[in-house]
Amino acid sequence: MSTWIVSLFAGACGLVALALPARVEARAAELRVARVETPVAILEDVEVRLAWSPGASSGRLRVRARTARAPDLGYRFSGLDWTCPLRRDGDAWSCAGDVSAAGAGTARLSLALDTASTQAELVRGQARVALDRDAASPDLTRIDLTRVPVQWAQALASQAWPDGRFGGGRMTGQVLVDGAGDRPLQVDARLEVDDLAVDTPDGSIAAEGLGARLGIGASLGAMPVIAVDGDLLGGELLFGTTYVSLGSRAVALSGEARKAGDGSWDFSRLGWQDGDGLQARGRARWAADAGLDALQLELHSTDLGALGADYLSGWLGVAGLAELQLGGRADLVLGIESGHLEQAGLRLEGVSVVDPRERFGFQGLRGDLVFSSATPVDSELRWDSGTLYGLRFGAARLPFASGDGTLRSREAIPLAMLGGQVVLDDVRIQPPGAASGLDVRFGLALEDLDVAALSTALDWPPFTGRLGGRIPMAHYAADRLDFDGGLVMRLFDGEVEVSSLSMERPFGVAPTLSADIGMDGLDLEALTGVFGFGSISGRLHGRIDRLRLVNWTPVAFDAELHTERGRGVRQRISQRAVQDLSSVGDASFMGSLQGRLIGLFDDFRYSRIGIACVLADEVCTMDGLGSAGRGFIIVEGAGVPRLTVVGFNRRVDWPTLVERLAAIGSGDVAPVVE
Repeated sequence: MSTWIVSLFAGACGLVALALPARVEARAAELRVARVETPVAILEDVEVRLAWSPGASSGRLRVRARTARAPDLGYRFSGLDWTCPLRRDGDAWSCAGDVSAAGAGTARLSLALDTASTQAELVRGQARVALDRDAASPDLTRIDLTRVPVQWAQALASQAWPDGRFGGGRMTGQVLVDGAGDRPLQVDARLEVDDLAVDTPDGSIAAEGLGARLGIGASLGAMPVIAVDGDLLGGELLFGTTYVSLGSRAVALSGEARKAGDGSWDFSRLGWQDGDGLQARGRARWAADAGLDALQLELHSTDLGALGADYLSGWLGVAGLAELQLGGRADLVLGIESGHLEQAGLRLEGVSVVDPRERFGFQGLRGDLVFSSATPVDSELRWDSGTLYGLRFGAARLPFASGDGTLRSREAIPLAMLGGQVVLDDVRIQPPGAASGLDVRFGLALEDLDVAALSTALDWPPFTGRLGGRIPMAHYAADRLDFDGGLVMRLFDGEVEVSSLSMERPFGVAPTLSADIGMDGLDLEALTGVFGFGSISGRLHGRIDRLRLVNWTPVAFDAELHTERGRGVRQRISQRAVQDLSSVGDASFMGSLQGRLIGLFDDFRYSRIGIACVLADEVCTMDGLGSAGRGFIIVEGAGVPRLTVVGFNRRVDWPTLVERLAAIGSGDVAPVVE
């Protein structure tokens, strides 16, 4: 049913009062009026026809109007048509029949009027709208609503919110409309709403299953003023990235807004009370294009667990942290002017942050973090302990300063970790703005970290050594973390250098890591012992360039590993290692004599070992020290027996290759002598 109820009632009531004579004697009467105005509605091109046979107890009334509109309420309809049997009882008249409008369907309209009052009722299905107007106060109209679809109020709501579209819900309550004098139309409503659904064309704002008990006051003119106070009763809300789940709770809300001449809206007060989860109050101004122009807001939560589940899931989901668990209490103050963040202050007490996927976590977070765009201010955060991808670090103190639109560390921040320490310095945080997102920069130094402890924490093979290095600047923006400089690890009596390191979505879905890795002089005997790869003595060199891991699984790299001769360096390879290399590289021995003699020796001298792999599209393109017919040399022998291992399959399925390496490491591949 269309939302022309109020305008039709007011116009029809006034029109019929004009059309009815004191005594009805004629068989037929007709009245044509170009325009009928009431304080609420305007009807144009109106036609009234009355047929009444002499001596009959009733006549037939038909009222038609080309258009009916209520400018202040936003309604406009055409083709109004109402037909009913008209009855008279003394000074009282009544008429009830079907009424319709173009594109609005049909309902039943009942009208009763006398010298003291006018009453009307519109019924369609379970929905009922009743109007009552007293002759003593003709400018005041009372409208009672019973299970009325909220879509009937679409035009009225569009006066304040043009993009809002009602998709479902019903209203019950009372509305008082006062059109006295030259002042703007006044509306005072007390409504209960069930199962409300609303959204916008772009889907940025939506509600589903929302209940409400509201008091609404409005002054509807060129610059309308609207005040709302009441309770939301369960349901779900979406504001951009912010998703709010109210469950079955009652949340107190309040607000008052005034529309300015430039089309902007000034909210002089905003209030939200949702138990321990969130209490908010403030004021705001939205520009004519619906952009946030100014905001002063205070937020308080004594239960961050409820806040995270009911209010932050949308933001956390975008960051890949939908399952994040929060605890403790927090206060937040925000100040925005001309669309720019001017100040922000966060206070934490006894806060815990736990990622069930064990990517990071904090315990005992407390203190203040204050941002200012102009006035210099210092603040400080502390925590008792934390973890990062399974690596534990100790208590820390984070002193910050602000005043120039950034948040920066006042001194270096040491974190005890893995028997050494990680030091953060020159931390600079640029909050997100209208033209850019969050921007974080910091320096990073790793000082004498224990690689054995790192291996245990990350469930790696039992490497040993020390890790150190400095990254002059790390930069996080647009969900990407880039590192300048590099890290150096002392492993297996050699060095492993990591450079060109970057991460995409470091805490999000399918994190991606890119890096170049160089290896220099690693002790092969210690390395192969860790991996269970037979035994090879010598020194390993090489590179793994353009390494790319997605969700910590390799998807691309260009790797080349080889041995180099050195004075006093013993170069021997065990029978087991020969078999393992053959398994990995689909290789075989050169010549039938080698096949017969290999079983007689435990190990062999070699001149060089080299293997390469370019991984792309789950296929590893293999190579070695050089070509050998259709194959490539993996091991070049020395002495007698002169052992040479050649690979023949240059394209190896990567998942299959990983399975082979895993089987070798677990000892599931037994040596086979051909």
